[in-house]
Amino acid sequence: MYADTISTPRLDLLPLRVSHADEMADVLSDPALHTFIGGSPYSPAALRVRYERLVAGSPDPAVSWCNWVLREREESRLVGTVQATVVGTVAEIAWVVGTPWQGRGFASEAARGLVGRLRQQSVRTVLAHIRPEHLASAAVARAAGLVPTGEAQDGEQRWRLSLPR
Repeated sequence: MYADTISTPRLDLLPLRVSHADEMADVLSDPALHTFIGGSPYSPAALRVRYERLVAGSPDPAVSWCNWVLREREESRLVGTVQATVVGTVAEIAWVVGTPWQGRGFASEAARGLVGRLRQQSVRTVLAHIRPEHLASAAVARAAGLVPTGEAQDGEQRWRLSLPR
């Protein structure tokens, strides 16, 4: 599987490019975004290095790294990212929206768009891992059709969506 453009009502999910790093460093610059995932914001240079690794793809040919930036069409600016790591028929997804654009439904819209694209592929199971106290992220997972499984891993709750064959 590979990342291609996905359009939703307000967003274009664009395949990640290294050239997105400068704008995305600003989008992701709020340290509060790291409350649940740890770490700290990347500098533009460090984000370019990270994006170079992501764009190059997984060293394992059985694993697809699919990464998108979210471009809000009305203002034509980047507002976040979504990603899917696909192994066989299973995709693990994640999302992040910059602080200034949170609370507008962009993460839910992007996650639904991503799940819609995965549904068109050979993916049959969609997973997400969410810290139990991260209520906003749980709401995004729920909006994309995922449900909590009751399974925990590294302090995160596993959410799952089974897609029909």
